[in-house]
Amino acid sequence: MKLEHVNICVPHPRAHAAQLIDMFGWHVRWEGEAKDNGYTVHVGDDESYLALYAPAWDLNPESKRYHHIAGLNHVGVVVDDIAATEARVKAAGYTPHSHGDYEPGLRFYFDGPDGIEYEVVSYD
Repeated sequence: MKLEHVNICVPHPRAHAAQLIDMFGWHVRWEGEAKDNGYTVHVGDDESYLALYAPAWDLNPESKRYHHIAGLNHVGVVVDDIAATEARVKAAGYTPHSHGDYEPGLRFYFDGPDGIEYEVVSYD
């Protein structure tokens, strides 16, 4: 078994996807009209992806992370070269934080597009 995708509400799926493509080297797997007259972009690699969904109505900001049921705390992404990924994250205008060297790898976090927190992990 493996996790195939996670669906997240964002106000501008194409713009969010473009930033993830630049930082993680992903590609758009599919995009088009979606549930309730919304629009979705599937961005990721050949095995898994994020479904970035914008409904036809305005979105409300999420309340504080780690404080409510079914809330999105962060998205974890495994990379081969954590230093190169961190450089791309910084070049995109985001600030990496909470760096950690733990068994079995390295990690850092950043608050990315639309305020979604991403954890970047390398298991070299």
